[in-house]
Amino acid sequence: MRVDEIKQIVKDEIIQKKEEGYDVADVEEKILKTEIKTESELKEFFNALEKCPLRSDFPYKEPSDLQEIVSERPRKIEKISMALSDEDLFDKIYGGWLGRCAGCLLGKPVEGLNREQIEIWLKIANAYPLDDYFPPIRDLPEEAPKWLRNRLSYIDNMLKKTGVGVLRGQINCMARDDDIDYTIVNLHILENYGPSFTTMNVGEVWLHLLPYMQVYTAERAAYRNLVNGLEPPEVATYMNPYREWIGAQIRADTWGYVAPGNPELAAELAYRDASLSHVKNGIYGEMFVSAMISAAFATSNIEEIIETGLSVIPKKSRLTEAIRDVLKWSKEYDDWRDAWSKISEKYGHYHFVHTINNAAIVAMGLLYGRGNYEKSISISVMGGWDTDCNGATTGSIMGIILGAKSLPDKWIKPLNNNVKSFVIGYNDSKISDLAKRTSRIAKNFLEK
Repeated sequence: MRVDEIKQIVKDEIIQKKEEGYDVADVEEKILKTEIKTESELKEFFNALEKCPLRSDFPYKEPSDLQEIVSERPRKIEKISMALSDEDLFDKIYGGWLGRCAGCLLGKPVEGLNREQIEIWLKIANAYPLDDYFPPIRDLPEEAPKWLRNRLSYIDNMLKKTGVGVLRGQINCMARDDDIDYTIVNLHILENYGPSFTTMNVGEVWLHLLPYMQVYTAERAAYRNLVNGLEPPEVATYMNPYREWIGAQIRADTWGYVAPGNPELAAELAYRDASLSHVKNGIYGEMFVSAMISAAFATSNIEEIIETGLSVIPKKSRLTEAIRDVLKWSKEYDDWRDAWSKISEKYGHYHFVHTINNAAIVAMGLLYGRGNYEKSISISVMGGWDTDCNGATTGSIMGIILGAKSLPDKWIKPLNNNVKSFVIGYNDSKISDLAKRTSRIAKNFLEK
């Protein structure tokens, strides 16, 4: 492990422990006086942090064990009654896949940018508010910011290098993205291990099918730990300060797709996946999204879908608090930008790829989109932060609600039913084929 990587882990672990409610002041002060350069020194530092006490005023209860999570839920979860023909089931699942791909692709060019930067891009292009894929800008005005020039140059270079575009008029498929890679990986897990797969099975598939340099933050830490022979739950915690970031939340969709109207099952499958690399709110994010997707098969009521998502996670968690805040603000403010300001004020301190702030943006996009696919994904992406993830999750839920046949051609046709992927054996997959395979599994779950 490089010295610069060690230093970053030190910095991120201090932040993570503080967010989890631990009093790290004494250890932090000592660390500031010590330059950590080796892995052994880093391990000593982690051991010292493990002994830090939980603050007495920390108001949240956030377990990582499934049974403890179940005991902290706000209510008992029931299956949602529904009647779907095989054709309707496929249409919704295909809609989920397409909606996820289009939403992800919408956010891909602006990943990591903030709301203000996104508005600058769109206003220079005379395309604000967003109602289509991001436009290329051929003749930038002299006053255009350097970051925009750099971002457009990078995108243009990638187009020339790969032939795969992410801007309006340049799109000919779903560009490779880890958000979609994990949806594919989890389909592979179900097809090869069945519904009783274990957390370690997930790790085995990662090692066989995912290139190490194409996984990030918590997933890269977990991958490294797997290679070094660790097993769950230590895989998720050892030298992994990213264990509550968004990586698990973006892996939620397949579990919801195969459990229509059964949010408890969707959440349990999500838990087995998430706990490989995440703890606490990192796990809850995946369970929350998978349950929302499951509910979206049975109802188009956005508040009901969000409440179902909240029903599978601890009622006294930071994630629950954030989503409840968004539900409240959506009733107080007519304009999503006002709700966004409240989200940014209270939750903007989290890293731009953290679970909590980005889940809040997804909820905002769903609530202010009011059942309209285009508005939902556009608002989620205009909110900034992890835009490709938020567009993908919002698009997935809306795709399930509406079904493939009702998704606007403007968003779907440019995909050409083709997805690029770094998952070994899955590049250039047909999106419809992935949906058919997912539907077969979902049908088996429904028949049990």
